[in-house]
Amino acid sequence: MGFINEYINRRLGGSELESELLKLISEYNKLRNTYLFVYAAAIGKPIPAVPLEQADFYVIRDLLAIKKDLRKVDMYLETPGGSGETAEEIVKFLRNNFDTVSFVVSGEAKSAGTIIVLSGDEILMTETGSLGPIDAQMKIGRSVISAYDYIEWVEEKRKEAEKQGSLNPFDATMVAQITPGELGSVFHAFKFAEDLVVDWLINYKFKKWTVTESRKIPVTEEMKRKRAAEIAKELTNHSKWRLHGRSIKIDDLEGMGLKIIRVDSNPKLAEIVYRIQTVCRLLFETTTSFKIFATQDNKIFRQAVPVGAPVRIPKMQVPDAVEIEQKCPKCGIVHKIYAKLASNPQIDVDFKNKGCIPFPKDAKIICKCGFEIDLLGIKNQIEIQSGRKVIVE
Repeated sequence: MGFINEYINRRLGGSELESELLKLISEYNKLRNTYLFVYAAAIGKPIPAVPLEQADFYVIRDLLAIKKDLRKVDMYLETPGGSGETAEEIVKFLRNNFDTVSFVVSGEAKSAGTIIVLSGDEILMTETGSLGPIDAQMKIGRSVISAYDYIEWVEEKRKEAEKQGSLNPFDATMVAQITPGELGSVFHAFKFAEDLVVDWLINYKFKKWTVTESRKIPVTEEMKRKRAAEIAKELTNHSKWRLHGRSIKIDDLEGMGLKIIRVDSNPKLAEIVYRIQTVCRLLFETTTSFKIFATQDNKIFRQAVPVGAPVRIPKMQVPDAVEIEQKCPKCGIVHKIYAKLASNPQIDVDFKNKGCIPFPKDAKIICKCGFEIDLLGIKNQIEIQSGRKVIVE
């Protein structure tokens, strides 16, 4: 039986899955003699804050800055990518505060996630883990595009104009909208990611690379720089990988000359890592969480705030209770809830007769489909709009 079926059969709710995650992190720490930080994002959820962003750096820093006695830290990383500048901030913080930093990849660590992983002393990957091509994602007009693809298109049109003497009207119109400043920004963004990878590979991943594996000859700084540049070139080779979201697996990385620790070769470690991945996936699928920050001591779960205005608060006066219609994001069932703003037993009678349930103490409800809906954002909205506290009994 797989881990997903095991957890489903155990019928664990959101809070129980959170406790299971912290337990697994503790087991990982004992096995590896380290301190694991889990950073996982709900890849695929249509939420703007899923990619790596500056706010994530502040949470990571806050949770790890108090660990002054630690010299070694591992990070379980799962992200679709995001801000290259945030990736740089995270790596600078980790490298300035810990002697050894390793990264664990069992899902996807793409784009900016790949850049972060390549700063590690060790890279641990399962068979399901994957990195991706490195490339800055730029906002041009209304779209977010690959800096590499943008530069490649401009260069293609330049060569076409030189060869034919002109461009077709459509391409000419598009090229005419490109400013030198915009083109320069795209080029520098692309080189920024490439330069980070080269520097970090030399300074961290290759730090203990002193002799070659086959011929046992001393490794010079020039050899390290050459190897790092080759790896960075491979990871930015879009003519090879084709898609920005392409998965680059262990065999691909080892073929580039990167040493990867295969998690699956250690059954006990593999079980813990796969369970961590499974628990994170279940939390994303059965709750409104879309981002997880967790250590064995602390946890922060970012929740998606329901879209729309499900709270009915009269504008003319502050009521003693408000009615909420919360639709389950998974199955579509509408839950009727009431929130009391005054301690009046008649409120309970009236709303229960209408088929409503009282606002839960933990601000969470479990739908019939098993999905956990977080109502904390709605509670905050009610209290801000009404100027009164929600009463839970």
